[in-house]
Amino acid sequence: MAAIDKVRVLVVGDSGVGKTSLTHLIANNEPLTSPGWTVGCAVEVKLHEYKEGTPSQNTFFIELWDVGGSISHKNTRGVFYTPTHGIILVHDLTNKKSHENLQRWLIEILNKDGKDVIKGGDALDIDPEQFLGSTQFKNSQIPILVIGTKLDMLDENHKNKILNKTTSGSIAEQCGADEICLNSHEARSLAAGTTDSVKLSRFFDKVIERKYYSRDTGRKYAGSYNPSLPGQFSTFSAAPQPSLYTQTSSETIA
Repeated sequence: MAAIDKVRVLVVGDSGVGKTSLTHLIANNEPLTSPGWTVGCAVEVKLHEYKEGTPSQNTFFIELWDVGGSISHKNTRGVFYTPTHGIILVHDLTNKKSHENLQRWLIEILNKDGKDVIKGGDALDIDPEQFLGSTQFKNSQIPILVIGTKLDMLDENHKNKILNKTTSGSIAEQCGADEICLNSHEARSLAAGTTDSVKLSRFFDKVIERKYYSRDTGRKYAGSYNPSLPGQFSTFSAAPQPSLYTQTSSETIA
């Protein structure tokens, strides 16, 4: 079997927003019936066809690293942040605070090298241009996707405002990222051909391009070299084994 290249996508957000249900839906095209709390990190793997239907089509493994959102693990979960090829920021559409905290999650990932990017205590008055222009983001331009879960739990008025984009000031706007709002317990939420499915596929293509393809020529790097991520390449020749870091409890998440 020919080796298949892989990329790592971090899936982060507050505890209870539905990251585990979301990653299961993305990887398996079906809802997770009994989600549990993630302790540490759980990894789901999806086969993705890069630029499907074009002469450039190629198969890749997408590793979805579902990082536990418990505050008590904040000081240790940085071990899961390297390497980072793409980031999915997840929030609960019924919980405004979980959306506000997405900035903190981006800062935490950026701050894994110990750099102080928060000024003034707990205040998060950050210039997005300055924040995303930091050394890591400026050089690597990590693709970002924002996903809001539990769409089915909103009243019709609120749902229409979100779907019609009548709200402003979202982190997706600040990052220049696509945004998806869905119900992770509905299989057709990411059905092939839907707008949200296209957004997700486009995001994965960006992640793959960043790691494996030259921006100047559009051609795949020969061997295992990427000038922006030295030493970060690896390949799978068989299906990946379950993560050793994964622990879940039987307690369910709404």
